[in-house]
Amino acid sequence: MLQLSVIREHKESVIQALAKKHIDAKTIIEEVIQLDEHRRSAQVELDNTLSESNKLSKDIGELMKNGEKAKAEILKQKTLQLREKGKELSEKAENFAAELTQKMYLLPNLPADLVPEGKTPEENVNVFEEGDIPVLHEGAQPHWELVKKYDIIDFELGVKITGAGFPVYKGKGAKLQRALIAYFLDKNTDAGYLEYQVPHLVNEASGFGTGQLPDKEGQMYHVGLDDLYLIPTAEVPVTNIFRDVILNESELPVLCTGYTPCFRREAGSYGAHVRGLNRLHQFDKVEIVRIEHPDNSYQALDGMVEHVKEIMRELKLPFRILRLCGGDMSFASALTYDFEVFSTAQDRWLEISSVSNFETFQANRLKLRFKDKDGKNQLAHTLNGSSLALPRVMAGIIENYQTPEGIVIPEVLRKYTGFDIIN
Repeated sequence: MLQLSVIREHKESVIQALAKKHIDAKTIIEEVIQLDEHRRSAQVELDNTLSESNKLSKDIGELMKNGEKAKAEILKQKTLQLREKGKELSEKAENFAAELTQKMYLLPNLPADLVPEGKTPEENVNVFEEGDIPVLHEGAQPHWELVKKYDIIDFELGVKITGAGFPVYKGKGAKLQRALIAYFLDKNTDAGYLEYQVPHLVNEASGFGTGQLPDKEGQMYHVGLDDLYLIPTAEVPVTNIFRDVILNESELPVLCTGYTPCFRREAGSYGAHVRGLNRLHQFDKVEIVRIEHPDNSYQALDGMVEHVKEIMRELKLPFRILRLCGGDMSFASALTYDFEVFSTAQDRWLEISSVSNFETFQANRLKLRFKDKDGKNQLAHTLNGSSLALPRVMAGIIENYQTPEGIVIPEVLRKYTGFDIIN
């Protein structure tokens, strides 16, 4: 959530910055400021009423002490009236504050200065590319054909059990999936990230805390009876560990990692670009989350990008990094880098990771602060990244490592799989 002080003091700059995300925020910004004025006015009137009531209470005590009961009784009646007025003003101020909060929840984060102009994915900026695109043998196939050939992922069985977008991993396919999870977690913990196992359902407060609600409410699976949400990413429960927490500056940075399944209702269109593992409703992902001092968060973001680079290099998959333009960024992000792997069999790039800095946006929602050297509470910066999302990594390995003899396992994964080829 944006800070109200920033909106009030830099209204035009905020409107202009949000225009970079192709959001016309002028009306809602005006509404936010007006609601804040109403809330402040009601609070001032409430404070004055309470002050007057407290003064009368003292006067009543003095009058009673002096035996002037008749005068005291008159003031008592006035005090009762002031208390009733105070209740009305308190309720009025609370209603303005609640309405203000709901309006604030609708405003996305401001993009950082580094964010390029643009509206569509085609306008993202390619900032890095590495790896040789393999030349495949004649008759090479996309992964959705290969998994049937080697019986390692069954999409039809998933449809039978649940529906489209819920694949069943089998045999060496299941072991490869497990190997990737273990490898990613080991890489992250070796880099200093503390591993967490977290719930796969979260309450509404957690969804609001990280910005999934209300922005992505329609994309989340909702368990209505218990009013819980299936997580779209481990970012949500892991970051919410620090909701309503005040850290000491000496505790920063905080580094967390966790593996979870992820659930997303997002409807996919038809065609090869969403076939097989390219878009799922349930998939596995290993996440990294950082809580940082504001002075260090962009250096930390660069470090996270380098960390994911190292994983891609060890997997020996061709990849590129895009700096997302304003129109392609998420609601909560201030700056995002997307990693994409090249699928030779599909002849296209597949997104496999997003690494983002949210600055104070999530921390303000979460009330996540740290106590600085002067003893003042400051909002922390939060960051997160996929390290990595498994489906398209699996697709990249299956397609790019295919040979006439079978699917070769990347060398770095063989100690986890216990085999070096799927055939």
